[in-house]
Amino acid sequence: MTYQELVYFHLATILPAFLIGTFLLLRRKGTPLHKALGRIYLPLMILTGITTLLMQAQVGPRFLNHFGFIHVFSLVTLYSAPAAYFAVRRGDIKAHRGYMIGLYVGGILIAGAFTLAPGRMIHDWIFGPTVHSSGPPSAPISSGKVRAGSTYGSIDSC
Repeated sequence: MTYQELVYFHLATILPAFLIGTFLLLRRKGTPLHKALGRIYLPLMILTGITTLLMQAQVGPRFLNHFGFIHVFSLVTLYSAPAAYFAVRRGDIKAHRGYMIGLYVGGILIAGAFTLAPGRMIHDWIFGPTVHSSGPPSAPISSGKVRAGSTYGSIDSC
């Protein structure tokens, strides 16, 4: 998968997870609807965590020329989602609640806020291309072309 395909897949998992997670946090807990939506939400979050680990960091320092600080949220997501599931299975609702709130706040709200930082693809999609120190502004995504020297070479920033 190209980086841009990973971004689209990531958006296809995180956007419904955001909507479902918001709904679940605001509604009554323990209902059949809550349980059914939770069975959709957790796999979406796990897919999101896996997908984001495959996406190379483009902003800030990198470890192993791939991982950046944002990947900490991927790891937290991949830990918290199964932990929340196993907590509710053993009847530990307090632990389940804590994991789910942490997953939503850290894995969706905080990580999502970082994607709006200048230099990331989502920032450029929403606010327009950013002039990067490594080259000229990137070409619009809709053109399907990338300018030479742009931050968005074969691997885009998210």
